[in-house]
Amino acid sequence: MKKKSLKWMFALIGAALLSGSLLTACSEEEKNGNEGGEGGGSGESEPELNFEGSPYITQVLDYRPAPGQFVNTMPSYEEGDTQETMNAKVLSTIGNGKNGVITLGAYGGYVVVGFDHTIQNVEGEKDFRIVGNAFIGNSEPAIVMVAYDKNQNGKPDADEWYELAGSEYYKKPTIKGYEITYFRNEKDHVPTPDLENYLSDDTYCPWTDNQGRSGYVYKNIYHDQDYFPKWITDNQIVFKGTLLADNGVDNGPDAYARWTLNAYDWGYADNTKDGDVFDIGWAVDTEGQVVKLPGADFIKIYTGVNQYCGWVGEVSTEVGKIEDLHVLANQ
Repeated sequence: MKKKSLKWMFALIGAALLSGSLLTACSEEEKNGNEGGEGGGSGESEPELNFEGSPYITQVLDYRPAPGQFVNTMPSYEEGDTQETMNAKVLSTIGNGKNGVITLGAYGGYVVVGFDHTIQNVEGEKDFRIVGNAFIGNSEPAIVMVAYDKNQNGKPDADEWYELAGSEYYKKPTIKGYEITYFRNEKDHVPTPDLENYLSDDTYCPWTDNQGRSGYVYKNIYHDQDYFPKWITDNQIVFKGTLLADNGVDNGPDAYARWTLNAYDWGYADNTKDGDVFDIGWAVDTEGQVVKLPGADFIKIYTGVNQYCGWVGEVSTEVGKIEDLHVLANQ
């Protein structure tokens, strides 16, 4: 009897200890679950998004054109202008449904804009439009990137940008990781005219790139202002991105339209007449993998071609108004 009693006693003690351990474990699990969300996750959840607002851009976060024949005139630079005042001039030109046009200059020049809401990524539909000044035979394509403000801090963070993969993205001539540096001419620079080719200076604004090439943003006889953005105090500007193949074709001196700047199939700004439409679903990461975004809060547009086309000048993207197609359709 004594042996049986002892066995029962030890059994009851063991059960009590086991029960206590289980209760403690459950309590800790419940605590962790409440802190980290269902399944013990990080607690992060998608913020509630606002897809309604103005169909047009309401802010310009940055405007940094590369040197070009329309820089400092579209929009116009005035003595004393700063980055902030130039951003404001861009907004007054193309923001809030305005029908003006700005230049981005040669390859890499860009503008970063935002809306007062998130542009919704609607599957199977185009989400926004960018108007330029392209027409048949005169396309100056720009690459478009989007950023989704996942952390809701009101600005596009470096790790939130995704390129929209247009028709040329996966083609062999397209160069990823391209980098170019433009240099401001020295004050004692002496112009070297080439009037036969309509140039007032063919050694103006030198550049070098990471492909071992170099050249100039020639100054032509039609536009004599400073081509280097005057509000930027640095004597050189660096741009990085994807480089598209040249789209300009020289048809020879006897052709009525000597230079033809051909459009790409789809997916680029200032590429076709009446504007170009974009699907946020085209977004890819730096490895070219498709990224599914709920929408876009910011858009970056930059000139995608590095080519000089005779009397036409450098390929330089122009940008007009930018529209949320879903909001526009509901007005």
